[in-house]
Amino acid sequence: MGYEATVSDADLAVIDAAVAHNLWRWGISDTARVKLLNHSENTTYKIEDGDQCYVLRVHRLGYHTPETIASELDWVCDIGRDTPIRTAAPITGCDAELIQPFPTAQQGERYSVLFEFLDGEEPSEEHDLPASFEQLGGITAVLHEHSRQWITGRRRPQRPVWDFERTLGGTPIWGEWRQGIGVTPEVIAHINQGVAKIRSRLEAYGSGPDRFGLVHADLRLANLLIHQGNVSVIDFDDCGYSWFMYDLGSALSFIEHKDYVPELIESWVKGYNAVRPLTEEELEMIPTFIMLRRILLVAWLGSHSETELAKEIGEEFTPQTCELVTRYLDGTLFA
Repeated sequence: MGYEATVSDADLAVIDAAVAHNLWRWGISDTARVKLLNHSENTTYKIEDGDQCYVLRVHRLGYHTPETIASELDWVCDIGRDTPIRTAAPITGCDAELIQPFPTAQQGERYSVLFEFLDGEEPSEEHDLPASFEQLGGITAVLHEHSRQWITGRRRPQRPVWDFERTLGGTPIWGEWRQGIGVTPEVIAHINQGVAKIRSRLEAYGSGPDRFGLVHADLRLANLLIHQGNVSVIDFDDCGYSWFMYDLGSALSFIEHKDYVPELIESWVKGYNAVRPLTEEELEMIPTFIMLRRILLVAWLGSHSETELAKEIGEEFTPQTCELVTRYLDGTLFA
């Protein structure tokens, strides 16, 4: 699965028009208020119809198939049924289907899913982040335990694979990190050293079923909601097969360079251990999975250069990444 050009304002205009003419698929009134929430990987809207509130996710063209979306929704529904984890449940359309395709002015159908709206706000430095990360660690452990049991005895769900080859290797899902913002030949030479160490550590660690399986893969702050002190998890759009400890790397997305990260790691590990004790080998791999995710985000920002996030942090992100690589190579990352 390759990665196509970044999203654009032209895409947004087309999607806006299509959404306005397809709310009937869920029985939503033509008078409903539609507010754009995010236009990045997918395009999401808040829909207010009387006293009912929803989130509509419109998928980007060519990224997921109906089969891969269905696998995601199957897991989300069963998490809601089988665990105490709070996540947004998908809502069927008038035809009893969760996935609703509708035509747009662009070539191809857009696949869309309606979710319940969850109250809460994204964690920030103004919140008690260590407490939230302790909760998140416990939530992640529950997700991993559910994942192990859920896949056993059933047909393998169709989801992306986030291994080395498809993150930093030859067939990257999010694009080539060497084409990131501000990546020069000197930067490539330096980050390559980190990539080589990551590859070596991952090969030694292995990918047996005790350490590699179905994970959320994007548990960053933007996909968490805090409401009355409790953390909810949303947006399983990138869930797929990877190392279980990769979920900690994704939880620290875009903040890996912050001074408070070691405290967040400690809190996350404490919460995880309360559900499922981590091995020494897993703990030793934490810096590697954080660096894997960080360099992957260099690729993501490069392939999403038109997004507000890329415009806001793209120029400083690569130099900060180089500093992290230096510390990773000399063994002082989070030491």
